[in-house]
Amino acid sequence: MEDEQSFSDIYGGRLALQRRCYSPSCLEFCLSCPRITLRSLTAVTCTVWLAAYGLFTLCENSMILSAAIFITLLGLLGYLHFVKIDHETLLIIDSLGIQMTSSYASGKESTTFIEMGEVKDVVINEAIYMQKVIYYLCILLKDPVEPHGISQVVPLFQGGRRQDHLCIQQKVSLGDGGILASSGRQK
Repeated sequence: MEDEQSFSDIYGGRLALQRRCYSPSCLEFCLSCPRITLRSLTAVTCTVWLAAYGLFTLCENSMILSAAIFITLLGLLGYLHFVKIDHETLLIIDSLGIQMTSSYASGKESTTFIEMGEVKDVVINEAIYMQKVIYYLCILLKDPVEPHGISQVVPLFQGGRRQDHLCIQQKVSLGDGGILASSGRQK
């Protein structure tokens, strides 16, 4: 059984959340982030190259233009390979554990597995980012030394985070028709 919903991130970008149920004890959630647009790629490239051309006209050194092209290409490759996440997958198997996979725009995949015995709880954490309160899903891991302690907080679905938090935003409604917290909109 497959179910898909659309949400928006904290910047208004479109996110697609797919839910797949393989069996009663095995669920998979896949969050797809927006792809790089040609407009943003062109804007960054033109800005760097125009700045380099401006320096070239002042200094009359052709190494500046070569360095700008080289820096732009290396920066783009680094961004695609280490920062830009295309989609994240969370596979939950009741008796075994939780597997988190991040697929980057370059094709690189990063997988982390957490045994179910290490999981203390799953919570919705909140953070203040700029002038907004954002909410994101976290796994609390048990502390092996202290039985009631928490050793680590693992955030889930942090696509594109590196410098900012990503969250699925929804309105939480009260029984009287009011809205308790509105950090975004569901499409």
